[in-house]
Amino acid sequence: MNIKIIGVGKLKEKYFKDSIAEYRKRLTKFAKVDIVEVPDEKAPESLSDAEMANVKALEGARILGKIKDKEWVIALAIEGKQRSSEAFAKELEDLTTYGHSDITFVIGGSLGLSPAVMKRANNTLSFGKLTMPHQLMRLVLIEQVYRAFMINIGSPYHK
Repeated sequence: MNIKIIGVGKLKEKYFKDSIAEYRKRLTKFAKVDIVEVPDEKAPESLSDAEMANVKALEGARILGKIKDKEWVIALAIEGKQRSSEAFAKELEDLTTYGHSDITFVIGGSLGLSPAVMKRANNTLSFGKLTMPHQLMRLVLIEQVYRAFMINIGSPYHK
């Protein structure tokens, strides 16, 4: 299985980098994991609706440029589908069973994902109504992907 995580913006904090590297290392026995960063757009505090749409469109174009046709895309969004860790694990297992071995997760920037990225997504995922920094979301996502593999092999990690 190939897992790609596309995130808007650069990860700067060492503690996030170290934590993500640890889960990425743990995942090597299950999947190849690539993390792709695309540049974020400068977004001052007060933007008009048109300016916000433009920022999302520019970031969205960069994201879409990193996605291949064969990839199964799961967009992370507050309004996405919530599921338990067990249901998420089953979904990942089912995707591989039915021929989707290239799975791409997309984490947007501070304004969210563009309509074009949401349209390209095969599915959505939400970790709840809370807003999280994209750096933290990368860590939460990669841990949940690892947890899903642990659930699927019957490991006590999930307990």
